Amino acid sequence: MPTVDTATFQRDFARLRAETPREPIRVTSDGHVVGIFLPPEDLEHFERLKRRERQVYVAGEIPDDIVAAIEAAEYLQPAT
Repeated sequence: MPTVDTATFQRDFARLRAETPREPIRVTSDGHVVGIFLPPEDLEHFERLKRRERQVYVAGEIPDDIVAAIEAAEYLQPAT
């Protein structure tokens, strides 16, 4: 994931926005991540995941895609 500092992000924002990043760009200040610039489709994916994070389902009402993901999941035995 590319990283730019806040000064570069502010200075080059118009260019970064026009290029529509293909992947998230970390924005840092003093070496610490202070934000991330996301492509629109990544933002939509993130928002969808955040909505699901807060959803509660009755067992018989779990959406098919979630059931399929659970069924496809593999159990990993803990390392000993």
